[in-house]
Amino acid sequence: MKILYAIQGTGNGHLSRARDIIPILQQKGEVDILISGIQGDLALEVPVKYKFKGLGFVFGKKGGVDLWQTYRKSDLRGFIKEMKSLPIQAYDLVINDFEPVSAWSAFFNNKPCVALSHQCAVVSAFAPVPQKRDFLGEWILENYAPSTVQYGFHFANLDENTYTPIIRNEVRALDITDQGHYTVYLPAYGDNKLINVLHQIRGVQWQVFSKHSKKHVFYKNVTIKPIENKAFLRSMASCSGLLCGAGFETPAEALFLGKKLMVVPMKHQYEQSCNAVALEAFGIPVLPNLKPKQLPLLESWIKTGRAIQVDFPDLTEKIIDKIIDEQVNAVHHSRPIISLFGLSHP
Repeated sequence: MKILYAIQGTGNGHLSRARDIIPILQQKGEVDILISGIQGDLALEVPVKYKFKGLGFVFGKKGGVDLWQTYRKSDLRGFIKEMKSLPIQAYDLVINDFEPVSAWSAFFNNKPCVALSHQCAVVSAFAPVPQKRDFLGEWILENYAPSTVQYGFHFANLDENTYTPIIRNEVRALDITDQGHYTVYLPAYGDNKLINVLHQIRGVQWQVFSKHSKKHVFYKNVTIKPIENKAFLRSMASCSGLLCGAGFETPAEALFLGKKLMVVPMKHQYEQSCNAVALEAFGIPVLPNLKPKQLPLLESWIKTGRAIQVDFPDLTEKIIDKIIDEQVNAVHHSRPIISLFGLSHP
């Protein structure tokens, strides 16, 4: 069986999850890897057959997506060219982690496409959402990468096709300690903004992993470090707490490690707003932003915050087996592809 596994490369969560999924897929058939995106920091340890620019967003430095830079760097004509160049019909099974090039190629070629992502769980009818709905954000999540059938990941089981997070084997193998520092991963904030707030909390050592710095920077009790996977995992495994965005993989890993957690949702990112609601239901504190006026809440979390106990069992191979069994058996019973504007192929 020939499998195409397509991964969203903007951000690191999708690539982190792929590290455990790919070896299992390789046991099931011949696997080609596709990555599209412009702001990932992690590299896969396997050959990548297709590397595309795709359609992604650009992290800003003020707590959110940089909409202007995202627009500037978008290239619809190039995206269409990438989509047409992909030999999608050569594959028996297309598994897609919120990756638009393969998803739209499959759509226009009437090829089944299996979504395996956190995003398809976020738009589930059973998923928690903010009181203030973002209809554009919902529309983007539903139409960015159209799919035939969806298998999702969330912080809790929502339905029969939604599972708890995949926790990487390298995270499961970590030695957990508490060396007193706090680990920070807020890629939508510039280093200066982080330093200006964090250094005001005395007696706390902050280890900040930054998308915006290529070298170590030291300022009082704040250390800025370039993003490097092993260094980040060491810091997280030995920290007293983690301050990060309201993404999916990093908060899930912190919960699994039994670390105290606080999240700051990225502006203009509806998925993170939804995640924040789900995490609040667990008892995780959420900061609306990282402005100086939030210092009392941040200090309170440091002094009185507690870790939340969760159980995220290793179900990765079980999930992959279910997908292959169900989709290979269904190959002659194609379902409509969920798509832009509600259109569908027969």
